[in-house]
Amino acid sequence: MSKRVATQVIRGQHAIDGAGVHLRRVLGPKNIKDFDPFLMLDGFDSLDPKDYIKGFPWHPHRGIETITYLIKGKIEHADSLKNKGTIYDRECQWMTAGSGIIHQEMPKPSERMLGCQLWLNLPAKDKMTTPAYGDITQDKVTTVEEQNATIRILAGTYKGNKGAFEGKYVKVKYIDVELAPNCTWDYNETPNNETLFIYLLDGTLAVDDTLSNFESKSCAVLFTSADKNQTTNNTVTVRSGKEGARFVLLAAKPLNEPVAWGGPIVMNTNKELDIAFEELDKGTFVKH
Repeated sequence: MSKRVATQVIRGQHAIDGAGVHLRRVLGPKNIKDFDPFLMLDGFDSLDPKDYIKGFPWHPHRGIETITYLIKGKIEHADSLKNKGTIYDRECQWMTAGSGIIHQEMPKPSERMLGCQLWLNLPAKDKMTTPAYGDITQDKVTTVEEQNATIRILAGTYKGNKGAFEGKYVKVKYIDVELAPNCTWDYNETPNNETLFIYLLDGTLAVDDTLSNFESKSCAVLFTSADKNQTTNNTVTVRSGKEGARFVLLAAKPLNEPVAWGGPIVMNTNKELDIAFEELDKGTFVKH
């Protein structure tokens, strides 16, 4: 069995964002090339509402999609398109910022706030597309029960089962895997020419060839293959520790396009960034 191997383990660092939200910034500008088309990944896990209650007040986005997934917690959101709603346990908000949107995300006091937000790059031809929302509620998520694992399919497919959402601009595989203690799990449904990584939300997981060196939560692990330019599917194998593991697996084909990143706005050139910030100053940023 040909395998993908763990070529990078990124543990990130503590950060404070928004109006004072404590989080773990795992992926960022330094990882653009290797994790293309995935841009940023923030993880959060807290038992203390003071870590997150100030939230993320009104702020702009352009040129990306933001995907917020909660394992536990409650987040209220609203935007300039007059959308508003609430994300609860095991729910996801998939926002296409496109040409420009102003929104806010305000976490509410919860017994535990556990989840992550991912930024997904948009292709150059779709950077200025019409903004849109895709809310993924619990009842929409397809669940596959295996002997030692529960797999929830947010986007893409898994073993012939279709997920709750289908990316319109970038076809993303997004699955949530809950693995029982001391168990091995194999996955081989992504072509080697696509980026594939996991983000460990909770527990411990062995990702090396011997499956003996365990990583703890809040790290991203990139898996690549010796024949990464081929469309064959090599296998990812992981093993949970004594407390089990909860992780998300993400995969998509790289865009291989230039990236110009300015805070909440991600375009292809610095000139496009300048235009975006000029429009923010003039009040012409939101097009729809």
